[in-house]
Amino acid sequence: MTNTSELQHWQDRYSTPDYRFGKEPNEFLVRCKPLLPRSGKVLAVADGEGRNGVWLAKQGLDVLSIDFSPAALAKARALAAENKVAVTFEEADVHAWPYPEETFDVVAEIFTQFSTPAQREQKWTGMRRALKRGGLLIVQGYTPKQLQYGTGGPKQIEHLYTRDMLERAFGDLADVSIVEEEREMHEGAGHSGMSAIIGLTARKP
Repeated sequence: MTNTSELQHWQDRYSTPDYRFGKEPNEFLVRCKPLLPRSGKVLAVADGEGRNGVWLAKQGLDVLSIDFSPAALAKARALAAENKVAVTFEEADVHAWPYPEETFDVVAEIFTQFSTPAQREQKWTGMRRALKRGGLLIVQGYTPKQLQYGTGGPKQIEHLYTRDMLERAFGDLADVSIVEEEREMHEGAGHSGMSAIIGLTARKP
């Protein structure tokens, strides 16, 4: 289970009127647009204030957005209404959520780096299980070099993603593509400035 101090931390971050990571979708997710199906079910994991889930819904997809912060979910619902899209929002601990087997055409996990290594393994096992065969997995996170930039993300090195970690977790999937880059990010106050990031796309064989 996620601890209460962690929940309180995010509740406090999301309880401001502004959108902590902006209202626009994550840039790596947008670059994955050619890989998305024309229709189908999407799971947006720890989707926060909904910017990514809402964008996925705008692509014509049927989106389930899960997050453990009620404050974030309230803002996500408002963002969906503002964009005139239907998204299903569920308050859930992404580590304990019962990921249903082979249910989703796309599973997206964008910057959900509050998980300990043990929690991350649970979450990633669930995400793999929830993907349909042929389904698309999209993951983005910060790498350890991000600690030098300090422009967002966790301060604990064990929460950050490396190529080796992603290859160990997902290397047996099909069409695996891993992109490591350093680039300027402008995603609200939460992710702003030069950043060290890594993105993965893969399909369940």
